Amino acid sequence: MTPASVAPPAPLVLASSSRFRQALLRRLGLEFTAVSPDVDERALDGETPEAQARRLAEAKARRIAPEHPAALIIGSDQVAVLDGRRVGKPGSHATAVAQLTAASGRTMEFHTALCLLNAAKNRLQADVVTCSVTFRRLDAEQIESYLQREQPYDCAGAFKSESLGIALMERLEGPDPTALIGLPLMRLARMLENEGIKIL
Repeated sequence: MTPASVAPPAPLVLASSSRFRQALLRRLGLEFTAVSPDVDERALDGETPEAQARRLAEAKARRIAPEHPAALIIGSDQVAVLDGRRVGKPGSHATAVAQLTAASGRTMEFHTALCLLNAAKNRLQADVVTCSVTFRRLDAEQIESYLQREQPYDCAGAFKSESLGIALMERLEGPDPTALIGLPLMRLARMLENEGIKIL
């Protein structure tokens, strides 16, 4: 059951157009506005996946701050890594097949960065939560069945743990399962409380 929304003492803005992050944030029962930031998400030369995720989370929040100068702005970004190489959103069926075939029987890391920017005071809290997913050994028929039913072409690694993607997993290791979906709610709840917003 979704809690009734409560208006926080300052406007709360989610710097994301992701329907997955919006659905996660609704779990906290707070009123918020979602705004899509225009940020180049490509990695910088020599940048680690964790650093990239953290930089982009902050960049998204700061990008919309001028239009929301009194708001608490949530920024988040996720970078997936397999065997040291970044794995992006597939965008197509063929790429999704290739990604899941490569992940079969392997472990993929998901680095999810979160920041909360108090735009009025220029005060920033930031963190990166990492989860590791070990995939089952998947054959071509299983991959095709999953993709036809889920069509996760806008998800990093072609993987949606919040629904049928759970059947692809052998093991999950990490401090917060919501980080895997794209917004670490445990850490966010603490950040919001630091800004005087009571979740409970």
